[in-house]
Amino acid sequence: MDDTTQGGSLLNENTEAPVNAEPTQDFVVAEPERPAWLPEKYKSPEDLAKAYTELSSKLGQKEEDFKAKLKEEMFVDRPASSGDYQLPDVVDESAVDNELLKWWSETSFNNGYGQEKFQEGIEKFAEVLHSYFPNADAEIEKLGDNANARIEAVSLFANQFFQSDHMPAIERMAETADGIAAIEYMMSKMKAPSMNVSTQATDRISDERLRDMMKDERYWNPSKRDSDYINQVNSGFKKLYG
Repeated sequence: MDDTTQGGSLLNENTEAPVNAEPTQDFVVAEPERPAWLPEKYKSPEDLAKAYTELSSKLGQKEEDFKAKLKEEMFVDRPASSGDYQLPDVVDESAVDNELLKWWSETSFNNGYGQEKFQEGIEKFAEVLHSYFPNADAEIEKLGDNANARIEAVSLFANQFFQSDHMPAIERMAETADGIAAIEYMMSKMKAPSMNVSTQATDRISDERLRDMMKDERYWNPSKRDSDYINQVNSGFKKLYG
């Protein structure tokens, strides 16, 4: 065997053919593009979200603290309970159980009102309420110079001829000059002719007749009283009942 053949055989047996390989390259992962809206001091949207959450928490706590402090300052003048408010002089003690008064007490307490604010509301209500009632001085002035005598006469008449359950209505009627005049008109219609009790027989005297005599102005009207006439009526009752 010649050397050439042997050499070629050795080459084939011991030497591998070269492999065609691509050149080696370094691969770099590209960073995500930064959003245009992201402020410079934040590295990522996640950092911004985290900062926002922390800020919201701080602001929420400050808001709660502010509300608590505001409530404390608002209620500093409030009494211990709604029943501890003091009624002003314009309110009658009998009105303590009034539902409207209870409502105002509770409303004042819930809103943190102090005594001054509570009393201001009561006085304002009383002012409005009183405006619906007649002015006593003005009504008396309308009755003229003999106002007191007219009022006394109406009072005597009402006490004599009206039952007790009618008196509240009569008293409301007598709060005005027109009401007094109306009652005086009734009085004038109830006048009875005078009678001389001393000239009549005892058996003809009756309780009803004597009460009719009492309707005469000479008996009940202070400005027209007749002592002799009054004595006649009293004597008649004495003869009837002893």
